[in-house]
Amino acid sequence: MEFLIEYAGFLLKLVTVALIIVLTFAGIFASKSKEKPGGLKVTKLNDSYDAAKSQLENELLDKKLLKQQQKEKKKQDKLAAKADKKSKKQDVKAEDAKKRLFVIDFDGDIQASATQALRREITAILSIATPKDEVVVRLESGGGVVHGYGLAASQLQRIKDANLSLTICVDKVAASGGYMMACVADKIVAAPFAILGSIGVVAQVPNIHRLLDKSLVDVELHTAGKYKRTLTMLGENTDEGRAKFKQDLEDTHVLFKEFVSSARPVIDIEAIATGDVWYGSQALKNNLIDQVSTSDAYLVSQLESSDVVSIKYQEPKKLAEKLGLSVLGAFEAKAVKWFSKISQYKGY
Repeated sequence: MEFLIEYAGFLLKLVTVALIIVLTFAGIFASKSKEKPGGLKVTKLNDSYDAAKSQLENELLDKKLLKQQQKEKKKQDKLAAKADKKSKKQDVKAEDAKKRLFVIDFDGDIQASATQALRREITAILSIATPKDEVVVRLESGGGVVHGYGLAASQLQRIKDANLSLTICVDKVAASGGYMMACVADKIVAAPFAILGSIGVVAQVPNIHRLLDKSLVDVELHTAGKYKRTLTMLGENTDEGRAKFKQDLEDTHVLFKEFVSSARPVIDIEAIATGDVWYGSQALKNNLIDQVSTSDAYLVSQLESSDVVSIKYQEPKKLAEKLGLSVLGAFEAKAVKWFSKISQYKGY
């Protein structure tokens, strides 16, 4: 038993030394190596749909009927390949080519951090798209900070400025800043129970001044500029500061309403911009959307007439992630997100 204890101790030391060596070399490698750029993942959804359909047919259809269908499909594929080859030789004009439908996913958080990937995806699409093509954004967001979602909406506006058709599909929620993005579209499609609207502005600032005062803790705040800081977490807030803070919210709300009204003039903005939300079917009656449908149904309806292509920008993996050492980074990100929720926050 004594031998086993000593042997276990030896192994533990060996593992510790090995781990230190690995981390040391990893640090040296990280400091010298250049970060590789991210890349685009392109998936043709027509092929994914055909593969799923083919798998079900193989399992469920009569073998004789299946063989006949496969024979017919091979014939059609051969004709299509021949036509494609011929079109390439003849250098077919862009207006005669098949319509392409580019699909982007945007899953928004409070900071609208998905905007970084969105801007790259849009830039890539605009480099090859033609006016007959369409961009579909599957959007999910309950809103967040004003500047973050303002930039995200501006990125979508680039698609419109390039004379491309833009469709937004909402399966769950596009509220507040999420709806500000959605209203840029030529067409908004939402599922029957998707949540839309919340055209309003919210802000919260916890204040622990009285607790600190009881503990005989003084907080000094020095600013240059009368309204550099209106409300604070630690100091004593004044009625004048509260009034200015509230006025800032009202001004931001006016900007929000003007943006939605300009992008979607069919909306009765004064009746809708109360901060309230509506489900898909109700949203259609209030002109918040144009069609009640899931994103799946909409995309499937386009498969026959269009090449439906999913575009996704993938961030490069950092060395820590490759080595499985990103737990601390994840904890830090969660802590920052939590702090942003309880500290001064102004957003859609």
